[in-house]
Amino acid sequence: MVSIAIDGPAGAGKSTLSRTVAKKLGFIYVDTGALYRTVGLKFLNLGYDTDLNCEIGDVLNNTTAYIRFVNGEQRVFLDGNDVSDLIRTPKASMMASAVSAKPEVREFLLNMQRKLAEDNNVVMDGRDIGTVVLPNATLKIYLTASAEDRAMRRYKELCEKGENVTFEDVYKDMVQRDYNDMNRPISPLKKADDAVLADTTGYEFEQSLELLLKIIEEGIKGK
Repeated sequence: MVSIAIDGPAGAGKSTLSRTVAKKLGFIYVDTGALYRTVGLKFLNLGYDTDLNCEIGDVLNNTTAYIRFVNGEQRVFLDGNDVSDLIRTPKASMMASAVSAKPEVREFLLNMQRKLAEDNNVVMDGRDIGTVVLPNATLKIYLTASAEDRAMRRYKELCEKGENVTFEDVYKDMVQRDYNDMNRPISPLKKADDAVLADTTGYEFEQSLELLLKIIEEGIKGK
């Protein structure tokens, strides 16, 4: 099986680009960030904030999170309910960052992610796919862009969904999440030593897609 691991900071376009790449390659796309958002939503629904002042293990013991592919599209389920749309809010993003720093949560989701890669040709994106989840991936890519670029992309996306946000707030959240992801003690966000860097600062979507496809073509040639 071929596994392509795409890591990078929030707002780099990992999900949209990875989904498109997987479709073009005929691979299954696995958005691991959606799984962390899903677990984060569980804690939000229970009334907890990012301090997570609770017995995390007890909550996870009463949580069912899984991925199902519907017509080739990934949908995520929490306790039997499709929450694919509910997890795409700023609050869910911040909570995802908080829960992803907890070793209990990472262990809870790790085997699920590895099993998907064992059984399928996958494009999997996240924060620690190439460093922890799939250290032997066929190809590793670190996808990034400047914080300003990433915040503007996220701001436009939220505005299109009707969210009442300001660019300043989105940028502030982006910088904070970068810091949280890169400085957490468990599986911090970083570029794997053997990952190919893809910096898309100033790129439009089609340019970013072309760059990724070129890296993939060259990276898996002959493997």
